[in-house]
Amino acid sequence: MKSPPANRRRFIAGAVCPRCGEMDKIIVDMDTQTRECVACDFSEARPQDGGVQELPTRVSRAAARRVETPAETVTLIDPRKKED
Repeated sequence: MKSPPANRRRFIAGAVCPRCGEMDKIIVDMDTQTRECVACDFSEARPQDGGVQELPTRVSRAAARRVETPAETVTLIDPRKKED
């Protein structure tokens, strides 16, 4: 008989605990979608998708407003050459 699968808990590399400030102590429980700190017992439910919207920035708006600039001819002048 198979044993029930263990909780799928994973450490998040580089994550800093918002309560104690320790780095690399945050784990995420993949089954319950909560994050926890193993150093100070901090626990918080992960935010649900859909609540976060991208903030409008120059970069995110640029693709929607792309305008082609017409090409122009450029004449190069040698500053060492004197014109009479």
